[in-house]
Amino acid sequence: MFLKKNKNKTADIDLGGAAESVAEKQPKVTAQPVLARNMEAERLEKEWLHRVHEKLMNAVDMSQLVNMPERAARTQIREVTQRIIDEESIPLPAAARTRIVKGVEDEILGLGPLEPLLADKSVADILVNGSQSVFVERSGVLEKTEITFKDDTHLLHIIDRIVSNVGRRIDESSPMVDARLKDGSRVNAIIPPLAIDGPSMSIRRFTVERLGIDELIENDSVSQQIAEVLSGVVRARLNVLVSGGTGSGKTTMLNILSSFISHKERVVTIEDSAELQMQQPHVVRLETRPANIEAQGEVNQRDLVKNSLRMRPDRIIIGEVRGGEALDMLQAMNTGHDGSLATVHANNPRDSLGRIENMVSMSGLTLPMHAIRSQIASAIDVVVQLERMEDGKRRVTSVQEIQGMEGDIITLSEIFAFKRSGVDAEGVVHGRFISTGLVPQFTDRMKERGYDVDIELFKPDEEFA
Repeated sequence: MFLKKNKNKTADIDLGGAAESVAEKQPKVTAQPVLARNMEAERLEKEWLHRVHEKLMNAVDMSQLVNMPERAARTQIREVTQRIIDEESIPLPAAARTRIVKGVEDEILGLGPLEPLLADKSVADILVNGSQSVFVERSGVLEKTEITFKDDTHLLHIIDRIVSNVGRRIDESSPMVDARLKDGSRVNAIIPPLAIDGPSMSIRRFTVERLGIDELIENDSVSQQIAEVLSGVVRARLNVLVSGGTGSGKTTMLNILSSFISHKERVVTIEDSAELQMQQPHVVRLETRPANIEAQGEVNQRDLVKNSLRMRPDRIIIGEVRGGEALDMLQAMNTGHDGSLATVHANNPRDSLGRIENMVSMSGLTLPMHAIRSQIASAIDVVVQLERMEDGKRRVTSVQEIQGMEGDIITLSEIFAFKRSGVDAEGVVHGRFISTGLVPQFTDRMKERGYDVDIELFKPDEEFA
């Protein structure tokens, strides 16, 4: 047991008066409308949760608790919490007492009020806008929850617990941070003085179940023809750039494309916050590191890309190209490291190439624009564009091939596209995937590498015939 010495009796916080006052108020509560009674019950439950938690924190030795296995620690917390509840005769029903026990356990070892949302598989994003406002995204739609924190200090404590688990910090001198949860979910937090209305945090949920290309086809996110072509593109070691806006499913698509990589290949992944789910047995995962409090020790993606070239990779996968590492990525693609995959934020394939140009300029080298574009046209073979539509569904909206240069312009040819037909009264986007009828040049390279592709996949729709 991890109780503090001389605190076998857990009566160091006087809750007796509160219990009596609650008991005296109960007859009045029952006379109120049902909604008011429920709100009062929730208020009392939260009040007792905070009091029991405070009482337990004063009664236990946390230094012993942190050294225990998590399962044993949770068992001990439940036992002590239940003892406190029984001793104080809390005037709440059994279901509420059970929730208090779980809540105290989550406060000490988990993420407090956010634990129920993290356990809900239907929640895609958790958005905390201060201690009293928590939103979630379900099926592409944002909705406000009843979840709240006690105050900003409570929320800051939860944020600090998250970032400290991955060796990072957040304070007034470093008020922004990227981190991840144990399950790989991506976390971003920003606190005052930059966040005016209190600490803010967003959690992009990490899908435990690995989605495959079949699930995308079933969800109407991609067509069977597009799926077959993309599968062959990856297996034939063509370089692919996945483009899309925030929340469009770029990381999910990268995971699915990587599933087509042979298990005989050595894969090196490079990310700001590790979240890729590689299925190959020979994978080296690299993650950037921010500078410490003395502004020393930063390791950025460009450093990792340079280092990965010395690691004998068969494939290099970059979670998201954001800066000067774009130049090193292009050079790697052009010097024998084919079959690489990367993502970039952009609204369409043409813009994605423009963003790569701009990021190459961020490398610090002064290169002629024609030289940069020649590097891009030579390195990248296919651009896959994704979009998160109004109804929340994520779709592949375009697959384009980079065919080379015409003067100073990079030529793009669209192979597949999603053609919208409208939006119904319920806000659902309707449309269909179409083939433009253009047979891409990379089919020859696929055949050379032993991956025969059915030309019928590129048969044009009637409007293109």
